Amino acid sequence: MADPVLNVLAGALRLWIRSQCDSIGSLELALNGSSWSLLRGRLDGVTLTARDACFQGLPLQHVELRSGSIAVDMKLLSPGQMLALKQPFQVAGEVSFNGRQLNSALLAEPWRWLGDWMAEQLMGLSPLGALRIDVDLLELQVPVAAHQDPVRRRFRLNAAQGTLCFRPETADEPRTLLPMDPAIRIEQVQLAGGQLALKGQASVTP
Repeated sequence: MADPVLNVLAGALRLWIRSQCDSIGSLELALNGSSWSLLRGRLDGVTLTARDACFQGLPLQHVELRSGSIAVDMKLLSPGQMLALKQPFQVAGEVSFNGRQLNSALLAEPWRWLGDWMAEQLMGLSPLGALRIDVDLLELQVPVAAHQDPVRRRFRLNAAQGTLCFRPETADEPRTLLPMDPAIRIEQVQLAGGQLALKGQASVTP
C-alpha cells in the first residue's frame, strides 16, 4: 500500500515542479521510503520522469532522474515549505533534446549566447545560423556576408572529462570541451534519430 504522507508530499512537489517550468507535458514523480523514515530525517530517494518540458527556455524532450538518499529536517520547515534539505545529494539520469527544438532555443534568448559560443569556438565565426543533427553528427551553420550558402561544419560528440567533447568530422583536428558546471558530470552522449541524449550525474546543493 502506498504511503499516504509521501503521496501528499509527492503531489505538492509535482505542482511545484510544474510552476518552475515554462511548460511541461507529462510528469511522474515518486518519493521512495516511508513517512516514518521521513520523520526520522531521511528519504530513500526520488524518481522523476517528464516529457515535453521547457525549463528556463531550454526544451527537454525527455527527462528521467533518480536521486540517492536525501537527508531532511522536518524541524526546519518554514510556512509553505515542503522539504528542508540538510546536505547535498546525488542525482543520476538522462536528458534528451529534439534537434529542431534545440536549434530554435540556441537562436533565441536566453540561450543565444551558447549557440554563438559554439559557432565562435568550433568554427571561428559567429553568430550561429543553425544547428542540425544528421544521424550521428552535429552540424553547425554560420551565415557569411556576400555568400549565398552558409559555412557548414560537422562534429562528433562524446563525453570527456565530465563534459561534452566536440570532435570535427576529420579526426586529425583538435577537439573542444564545453565548459560545464563542476556540480554536473556528463558520462555518456548519443546522437541518433534527430535527438541528443545525455547521461550523467549531478550534485544538488540545498
